[in-house]
Amino acid sequence: MPDSPVQRHYRADDPEWHWLEERDTPEVTTFLTAANAESDRWFAPLAPLSDALYHGHLARRELAVSSLAEALDHYVYWSETAADADYPVWWRHAIGADPADTRQHECLLDLQSLSRHHDFVELGDMAISPDEQQLAWTLDTSGDEVFSLRLATLNATNGDSRNAGHDDECLLEDIGPDLVWAEDGQHLLFTRYDSTQRPFEIWCLNVASRAETLLYREEDSEFWVGMGKTRSRAWLILETASKDTSETWLLKADTPLGEMRLVRARETGVEYGVDHRPGHFYVLHNRQAPHFQLDIASEHAPGDWQPLIATRDEVTLEGVEAFSWGLMVDERDHRQAQAWLRVIEFEGTAPTQTFCRDERLAMPEQPLSQGLGDCPHFDARRLRIREESFTTPPSWIELDLDTGERRLLKRQTVHGDLAPEQLISRRLWATSDDGEQVPVSVVMRRDLCDDAGHPHAPLPVLLYGYGAYGETLDPWFSIARLELLTRGVAFAVAHVRGGGDRGEPWYLAGKLEHKENSFNDFLAARDALVEQGVGAADRIAAYGASAGGLLVGASLNKRPEAFCAAVLDVPFVDVLRTMENPELPLTTAEYTEWGNPHENEARRRIRAYSPLDNLSAAPYPPLFLQGSWHDTRVPYWEPAKLYARLRQMDCTPHPVLLRTDMSSGHGGASGRFKAWRDNARQDAFLLWALGVCEKADFDEAVRDND
Repeated sequence: MPDSPVQRHYRADDPEWHWLEERDTPEVTTFLTAANAESDRWFAPLAPLSDALYHGHLARRELAVSSLAEALDHYVYWSETAADADYPVWWRHAIGADPADTRQHECLLDLQSLSRHHDFVELGDMAISPDEQQLAWTLDTSGDEVFSLRLATLNATNGDSRNAGHDDECLLEDIGPDLVWAEDGQHLLFTRYDSTQRPFEIWCLNVASRAETLLYREEDSEFWVGMGKTRSRAWLILETASKDTSETWLLKADTPLGEMRLVRARETGVEYGVDHRPGHFYVLHNRQAPHFQLDIASEHAPGDWQPLIATRDEVTLEGVEAFSWGLMVDERDHRQAQAWLRVIEFEGTAPTQTFCRDERLAMPEQPLSQGLGDCPHFDARRLRIREESFTTPPSWIELDLDTGERRLLKRQTVHGDLAPEQLISRRLWATSDDGEQVPVSVVMRRDLCDDAGHPHAPLPVLLYGYGAYGETLDPWFSIARLELLTRGVAFAVAHVRGGGDRGEPWYLAGKLEHKENSFNDFLAARDALVEQGVGAADRIAAYGASAGGLLVGASLNKRPEAFCAAVLDVPFVDVLRTMENPELPLTTAEYTEWGNPHENEARRRIRAYSPLDNLSAAPYPPLFLQGSWHDTRVPYWEPAKLYARLRQMDCTPHPVLLRTDMSSGHGGASGRFKAWRDNARQDAFLLWALGVCEKADFDEAVRDND
């Protein structure tokens, strides 16, 4: 390749490239722009493939989409996204009006029109006032996750006008995304950041007088604040939490400036959350219950917890949703890495240990993602359930609690030559270094395997992982993924420790002093794909984003020969230096996830796996690194430093590419078409590395381009 940005910008006095952190220095943007240009030159021969992937994806997707309509007390609400639009428009009509009569439709918020004034648009939250006469929303127009608050007074309009008659104004800047209305309809709760972009204060805004009242300030730098409202609409919930400890305060929802009540003072290592039915609170907690248990408390004594559902060895209680009739409980089986919903009904309003109904919802297939959809009404007996798998598109089902009937409301439409029934999914088990069994999910074309999902010949495989914060990788369907599957690639997910796929113990076994388990699990998953005949040893690529970029980066350092390529998207790879800087967003809040490097033992552990601190002169496979200029979670300089260090070491004959999105944040492009374009470019790189496209022809085109 021609003279590279690394050669032009190398500083002998800063071999670790820390100067890239000086974002206001013109040389930084010059470097990133040059790296983008270099990436564009490399990708030029792949443009036809990237275009084919992009247009193939569009052809499979229903581009004009509408959400399910949801009725509140006075109006029915829904969103529509036009076929050529990046963003949705939200609408409503009065309950009882003819849905087909567009003259009765009122436009609430036209995000597509707003996007014409900005390169980036992300809606943080939308909140309708209790009387449904005011709409509040938060908007981020740079990608840095700093939001402005806007308020509109709603008036019925005629025809297809956009916000006609709305008194739309910006009330606040530099706030967090979340909003909650008090039940008096006059007060709106929001959060503010400290200097490290930690949400540390909860405020109450009087929307009439514009007076602001501070409700709560969190002084501990490891804790973040948040708020919500119970479905019963009786209580406002003010929460503050670190990664392993929480505390909750209560406010009556109709008197938000009244007396706050503490549920129970924080206790290190104890997490709890609260929901409500008249007369009682339901407390999900892990106090002396490592897999969580559900307790009950009187409204008059919210800190006096009495057991309702005990902790169990093989099941983690993950969530609870309260209704007038009882509870919907989320549970996860540790052995099978499968979650489900459990319906519990009580006799009347006085809960006892004996339930009149206690059953798990049926699951049409396994593994399956099954969750409660939007159900705003406390008395609802027809619930919306969302289900999807690796082979089945998202479906929304109405469940009638009285009859047990399941009625399909909507299923994502999939067009094209690869229908969901032509796919097959299976679960493998990999043996990690310490003997632990790690689940690995695989999806591929059915015609490439036998009925049990064993491929007729080893396939090229894309292996995905995350493995942090207890996040679960339950099955999800992807239309874009079909472009890989139709070309004969298998997609695999390594459910490594550090995630929550096998419950709370699985998470705890992959954090702090156990973090190495995550990397060993990922490599074990790769090996299991080969040993069980799913993947070809020389045709397995890895993908990780954010903390998943750490997973992939550390795994590459341990065994760079294990993968034929890797994509690291906004990767957390400068772990030690980031965790040493408490002025950066997220750092102090994540001491309980990674450790505090100001403690010697924690520093030693982090230093031993931090990808940037463990590079070696090894022949790394082709790498595609992606960052975002406005990313406040993983700064752009982390992938930029990894790119610069590897290119400077000149230890691999393979391409090491960097692309920085100069107009986006941690989640990438906000508009769907640009996001799909970016995904197509990434998949083109993977197909080239997996040998699915004509690699020899591409290599010749690269030489001609150089």
